[in-house]
Amino acid sequence: MYRIFFKRLLDLILSLLGLMLFLPLFLILMLSLSVVNKGAPFFFQKRPGKHGKIFTIIKFKTMTDEVDAKGELLPDFERMTRIGSFVRKYSLDEIPQLISVLIGDMSLIGPRPLLERYLPLYSKEQARRHDVKPGVTGWAQVNGRNSISWQEKFKLDVYYVDNISFVLDVKIIFMTIAKVFKSEGVNNSETDTMAAFTGNSN
Repeated sequence: MYRIFFKRLLDLILSLLGLMLFLPLFLILMLSLSVVNKGAPFFFQKRPGKHGKIFTIIKFKTMTDEVDAKGELLPDFERMTRIGSFVRKYSLDEIPQLISVLIGDMSLIGPRPLLERYLPLYSKEQARRHDVKPGVTGWAQVNGRNSISWQEKFKLDVYYVDNISFVLDVKIIFMTIAKVFKSEGVNNSETDTMAAFTGNSN
């Protein structure tokens, strides 16, 4: 019953409350990022959701679109803005995803929505992460986030799919809050983001 009905109800209530609570911060970040990103405070990208259905994710934009002489994007650490680094450190870039939760593309808790190009790279077991809606945070995020391997992350995602419950979701919410304040599991190296997933043969 929780998986079918009450989880969605919880998503609606908490995402609406979250948007109301974070509205002042949302507006401040939107204006600040508009300045450093030349009027573009948001990052939009196609991501696979439940059953692999593609939707558009929205996040605060933490990096510029600067390119090199060949017209290719510069490395992440060179494009990361000062305010973007702060926003990323405390996961504030995720706030706009509450809109995706409200409209039903995402859930508050679930496997993180990854890149569309990863879809054909998953094993059959790993692909089960798409049996549920993707989440703003999830079991993998509170158990290592970017500091664990892709294989470990997918195992945690599938564990969540098989063990969804109100108790587990509440546990993840409180663990997320604790980790955000501690800034745990976020890569702060010069790469700034986790290496791309290239399949299970590597």
